[in-house]
Amino acid sequence: MATAAPAAVRSAVIADRKAPVSGFFGLSSVRWDPVHRSIRCLPVGPIRATSSSTTTNPASSEIKRSKVEIIKEQSNFLRYPLNEELETDAPNINESAIQLIKFHGSYQQTDREVRGKKAYSFMLRTKNPCGKVPNQLYLAMDSLADEFGIGTLRLTTRQTFQLHGVLKKNLKHVLGTIIKNMGSTLGACGDLNRNVLAPAAPYNNSKTYLFAQQTADNIAALLTPQSGAYYDVWVDGEKIMSAEPKEVVEAREDNSHGTNFVGSPEPIYGTQFLPRKFKIAVTVPGDNSIDILTNDIGVVVVSDANGEPQGFNLYVGGGMGRTHRIESTFPRLAEPLGYVPKEDILYAIKAIVVTQRENGRRDDRRYSRMKYLVDTWGIDKFRGVVEGYYGKKFGEFVETEAWEFKSYLGWQEQGDGKLFCGIHVDNGRIGGNAKKTLREIIEKYNVDVRLTPNQNMILCDIKPEWKDSISTSLAQVGLVEPKDVDPLNITAMACPALPLCPLAQTEAERGIPSMLKRVRAVLDKVGFSKEESVVIRVTGCPNGCARPYMAELGFVGDGPNSYQIWLGGTPNQTTLASCFMNKVKIQELEKVLEPLLYNWKNERLPSESFGSFSIRMGFEKLQDMVNKYEETPTVV
Repeated sequence: MATAAPAAVRSAVIADRKAPVSGFFGLSSVRWDPVHRSIRCLPVGPIRATSSSTTTNPASSEIKRSKVEIIKEQSNFLRYPLNEELETDAPNINESAIQLIKFHGSYQQTDREVRGKKAYSFMLRTKNPCGKVPNQLYLAMDSLADEFGIGTLRLTTRQTFQLHGVLKKNLKHVLGTIIKNMGSTLGACGDLNRNVLAPAAPYNNSKTYLFAQQTADNIAALLTPQSGAYYDVWVDGEKIMSAEPKEVVEAREDNSHGTNFVGSPEPIYGTQFLPRKFKIAVTVPGDNSIDILTNDIGVVVVSDANGEPQGFNLYVGGGMGRTHRIESTFPRLAEPLGYVPKEDILYAIKAIVVTQRENGRRDDRRYSRMKYLVDTWGIDKFRGVVEGYYGKKFGEFVETEAWEFKSYLGWQEQGDGKLFCGIHVDNGRIGGNAKKTLREIIEKYNVDVRLTPNQNMILCDIKPEWKDSISTSLAQVGLVEPKDVDPLNITAMACPALPLCPLAQTEAERGIPSMLKRVRAVLDKVGFSKEESVVIRVTGCPNGCARPYMAELGFVGDGPNSYQIWLGGTPNQTTLASCFMNKVKIQELEKVLEPLLYNWKNERLPSESFGSFSIRMGFEKLQDMVNKYEETPTVV
C-alpha cells in the first residue's frame, strides 16, 4: 500500500488550482451570442441531420472541441444517429449513438465477466424529482425488471431507479412502457441537468418541505429538454406530458438578459446542451439528507419567523468526480453564492446554468463540470457573470441552522393523519423475496413510493390500521426497522461497479457487505459498542457516484482488489475528505483500519466522530499510528 502525497504537497496542489487554465473553451470564448442566435432544425421525426440543420460559428472550426461536442451538434437535437442505430439487428449501437442515448437516460454496457463475445445490454435510469414514484410507475418498473432486466431494481444516490440488463431489441418497448406509466428517463444521464434532489419525507403539514419539493419539481421542468426528440424516438412522437406551471413556462421563455437561443427547439440548451452533467439539489435548513454541498447548485429554502417561505440561499460549484493521478481534477464543495426571493428562483437557476453553458470547458471533458469554472474564476467573478444573466444583484446569504443527515427510516407521521414507512435497502438493490413482498404491499394498499439519496425507499400515505400488517410482511423478508440494522449499514453507500460498469476498477456494491462486516469486527475488537458508527462509502472508480469524498471512511477503487482510503468527512456531510493512502489491497484493510479505530477509541474527544478525529490528528500522525501499531488483543 502507498501513502498519499504529504500535506505540504497536497496544499501546493490545492493552491495551484487558482492558477489560470489555458484553453478554456466555452461557447462564449468563440463569441456565440445566444441573444441573436436563431437555430433552424429539421422537421420532427427520425430524419438524419445535415450540415444545414444548425447554425455554427465559423470560429468553431479553429478551436479544439471534444468529439462529444461535435456529436451533439450534428444530432438534430439528440435524434441522429440514435434513431437509425436502434433499427439495426446488431446487439449494440455505435459510438455517436452511445453518447446520445445517455441524454435519453441509458448507458450501453457489457458484462465484463463474460468471456469471448461481448454480452451487450443497456442500463436505464429514471428521472424522479424529489424521488417521487407514483404507484403505477413503481409497479411498471417492478414488472419490467422481471421481464426485460435482471430481476432487480437498483435505487440510486440521486433518488432514481436503475434497470440493468435490458437488451437493445427491447429498449423501445421498455422506454415506452415507462413513459406511458407516468415515468421518464429523459435527462437522467447526459450533458444536461440530471435528477433534482429534495428531501423525500412526505411531511404534508410542513410548508418548508412542501415548498422545497415543489421548487425541485419546477426546476426539473424548467431544465427538461424541449425539442421532442425523446418522444420521437421512443413513442413515435406521441407526447405524454402533464401541463407545466405558468411560472415555469414564463421563466423558460424569458430572454430579457440574453439567456435564450431565439427560435431554437431548445431555448436554454441549444444544439450543444451543457459541457457536462449538471446536478441540483433543493432542501430546507438543517436537512442534509441530499448532500447539498456536492451539487453544481444547492438551493435552500429561507422562511420568516412564521414559517412562511420567503426565498432561497444558493450554493454553487460542488462536484465529486476526479481522475486518478491527475491532481488538477478534484472533488469540490459548493460555496455560498447569495440569496434570491422566492419569485426569482427559476430565473436565478437559469442564469447559473447559462453561465456554465457559455463558459464551461468544451475541449477537455475532465474539466467541463461547473466546479472547475467556479474554482478558476473565483466566486466573485462567477457571481458577477451570473448576475448579468439574472439581471439583478444577489442578496446576502442568510444564516440558517446547522446541517444534519436525516435518513427518514422507520415509521413516522406525515402530518395529515397518515403514516410513512422508511425502509432501509442495503446498497439500494431490491430483489428476491423482498422485491416480491414490496410489490404486494404497494399493490394491495395502493401507496406511492419515494426514493431517498441514501438508496432507501419510503412507502407513503399509509393508514394507521395498516401498520402492523405491513411491518410483519416487511420483517419476514429481512426489511426490518432501523433499530435492528447495524448503524454502519444505515449510512453506507456503494455504486454498482462490477460487472456492468465500464469504468469500475474493482468491486463496490458486491464488495461492501463483507467490508462493513470487517469494519464492525474491528470496532468490536477495539472496544466500541454496537451503536458506534462511521459513515462508509465505496466506489469502484474515482468518478464518485456514491459520493465517497464526503465519507468519514471512503474507499475509492484504484485497481483490481485495491482502494484508495479517504478520511476526514463528517457525519453531516459538510466536510471534504482527503486521500490518506493509495493502493491498499482489500486483504490488508485491517492493517490500516485497526490502528486508526483503536486510537480513535482511546484518544477521541467526547462525542468526537471518526472524521473529526482524523482531521484533528492530521495525516502525518495517523500514518505514524499505522506504522507503529502493534496488534491489540480483542477487548471483551
